[in-house]
Amino acid sequence: MRKFLFTGLLAAVVAIGLLHLFTPGDLIYYHNTYRRLSFFPIVLGGLWFGVPGGLGLAVLTSIAFIPHVLLYACRGPQAYLSEMTEIVLYLAAGLLVGVISGRQTRLRERYRQLSEKLQASYARLQKETAQLIEAETRLAAAQKFSALGRLSASLAHEIKNPLASIKGTAEILRDEFPGDHPKREFVDILFKETGRLHDTVEEILHYSKGHPQARAEAEALEPLAVVARHVAALLERQLQEKQARFILPENGEAQHLLVESAKFSQVLLNLGLNGLDAVLPGGHIWLMVESSADGGWRISVCDDGPGVPEAEKERIFEPFYSGKSDGTGLGLLISRKIVESYGGSLRAMDRPGGGACFEILLPLKNDTGLVRQGEAEAIR
Repeated sequence: MRKFLFTGLLAAVVAIGLLHLFTPGDLIYYHNTYRRLSFFPIVLGGLWFGVPGGLGLAVLTSIAFIPHVLLYACRGPQAYLSEMTEIVLYLAAGLLVGVISGRQTRLRERYRQLSEKLQASYARLQKETAQLIEAETRLAAAQKFSALGRLSASLAHEIKNPLASIKGTAEILRDEFPGDHPKREFVDILFKETGRLHDTVEEILHYSKGHPQARAEAEALEPLAVVARHVAALLERQLQEKQARFILPENGEAQHLLVESAKFSQVLLNLGLNGLDAVLPGGHIWLMVESSADGGWRISVCDDGPGVPEAEKERIFEPFYSGKSDGTGLGLLISRKIVESYGGSLRAMDRPGGGACFEILLPLKNDTGLVRQGEAEAIR
């Protein structure tokens, strides 16, 4: 582009020189007009190309002006010097405009560099501000967890003794009802849940002392179908009050998948309670189990409620975040921690027919049980 501009200016200088050359010398008006026209390419050259452009075009204009000067050589020194003064003015104009243009160009470059530095500083300030806000958020969450840990330890001490009494009472009641009694199932549930709560209290006490309890032996494995029926029994009264249905898997996949009963009871119970809070009276909650393409397992707990807004699909797993007025904001966080301790993942999705789905992806397993990749690091 700059080459075309310079070529155009050069063509203008040559054209003005030819006009001087072929116009008769007695046509003073035309020659004066050509003199003034000569300043335009000089000024534009200085503006566009700085001092080199202004002086270069001034020199070329002077060279093109020389044949016209020779016409006045025979008219005496005064006429000759008058034409030579024109050349001096050309050179002065080219130099002056070039200097001014170069100074403006340097100022623009300096302002551009300053603007880039300001933008970089602003971007760095934004990044540091975001990091500071994130650090403050993490610190606030850590303080909440610290307070929760102290409160949990205190509550665990208070719960331990009454829990022992409840467990003893449950043992007495279980002896009173034989195995074929219709209410024996509820006594077994009471006894089992009391035992699970006792283990949880012991883990909280060890955790609060700074050394989590190591398990002497692995937890007993049960088919997920059995765990699901146990969770359905725990939710039975709430389901009846809301006239909702908890639909268990109809295929045999849930019978083949072996899981640790206490852990997955807690996960499915948390997800089931969330679905129960979401559905309207007469609503439905589905538990579905299937093999995934990579050889692992996909467990889905879905409901036909209003669903989870897109902006909250990840926030609902943050500690102490709850959309319910009486919620603790820990259920989904704990459930995700338990699932991740097995190398799996838990995420919120949309149900194709409307509603929400919480999808659990578990890694490859064999018929002896789910392969664990670490202990669950969650306060239950």
